Amino acid sequence: MGRGRQKAKHTKVARELKYFSPSTDYSALEKELTAPAGSAEPDYEDKWAELYDEEEGEEESTKNS
Repeated sequence: MGRGRQKAKHTKVARELKYFSPSTDYSALEKELTAPAGSAEPDYEDKWAELYDEEEGEEESTKNS
């Protein structure tokens, strides 16, 4: 018993969140999402590559066959 007030508060908050629409600054969003003209995307570098021996993985697969 006594959940009526609590439930009403939760419903009020949920309704406010559902229908709240903040103004969106599309120019700032565009600046954030576009890369500068002079910068190239860095190449992927696998920092764990030296810990894994490719030959070891191939040997294990031939043993199981």
